[in-house]
Amino acid sequence: EPMRARAGVPNVLLVVLDDVGFAQLGCFGSDIDTPTFDRLAAGGLRYANFHTTALCSPTRACLLTGRNHHSVGMGRIVELATGFPGYDARIPASCGMLPAALVPEGYAAWAIGKWHLTPEDELHEGASRARWPLGRGFERFYGFFEGEAHQFGPALVSDNHLTQQPRAYEDGYHLTEDLADHAIAYVHDLRSADPDKPFFAYFCPGACHSPHQSPPEWRERYLGRFDDGWDLWREATFARQKAMGIIPEHTVLSERPDWVPAWEDLSDDEQRLYARYMEAFAAYLSHADHQVGRAVDALADT
Repeated sequence: EPMRARAGVPNVLLVVLDDVGFAQLGCFGSDIDTPTFDRLAAGGLRYANFHTTALCSPTRACLLTGRNHHSVGMGRIVELATGFPGYDARIPASCGMLPAALVPEGYAAWAIGKWHLTPEDELHEGASRARWPLGRGFERFYGFFEGEAHQFGPALVSDNHLTQQPRAYEDGYHLTEDLADHAIAYVHDLRSADPDKPFFAYFCPGACHSPHQSPPEWRERYLGRFDDGWDLWREATFARQKAMGIIPEHTVLSERPDWVPAWEDLSDDEQRLYARYMEAFAAYLSHADHQVGRAVDALADT
């Protein structure tokens, strides 16, 4: 008999956002629209005392191996690899990733979206696939390797080969929507063949790593929302966090770093520019929230 998972084990969807701050989700006090994450938080747990590695590749290495990032050679992002221990960007085979433990126990395992764990010199068609997602235990992969991706014209990889985006920007293409489509398709592919097999889906949109690119109609939703500037936004968010009980009442807001100018000291043109930056970021995050919601809703439908 083939290996089958134990009865009652859960399906797992792990969503990893990129460069999203502690106070930028609605469920952590933000006024940015994130209804999907808010409803997930309402039905689960929110953690407010945690540590991060603050970088893309180290974070992913920790999440997938369960180990300290230096102990697996990922002390910083793969593009900055060096020949020193802890920084060579080559995760040892002895440090297995989560899918390598789950698949032998009867799970399906897929990676969708940003990978950022393969050394730069192994990203071409002639390279070894040992450090590509399928070489580290995943059974399907659709996404991109680099730290950032053009959301309207990405460099895409499907399983073990480079591929083209399914349609052009002029035809309405956006990477996050494409990733959600594939996450949903992987579930349907599995369920059409096996209604009971559990899965581990590692879903990593590019949001909110630069470039902050969302469809124009999403940016229009935020026009004027941040015209009061970052100082007042920060204070208002801090107050909401206190009211929600996310941070203790006695907490004191840290000083604004001296390398960030006070909003009132900016010229009118600078304020318009930086308000636009914030609008673009917020739109990108809300759009990603919506795409994750599509995947979550598809799971509910099945």
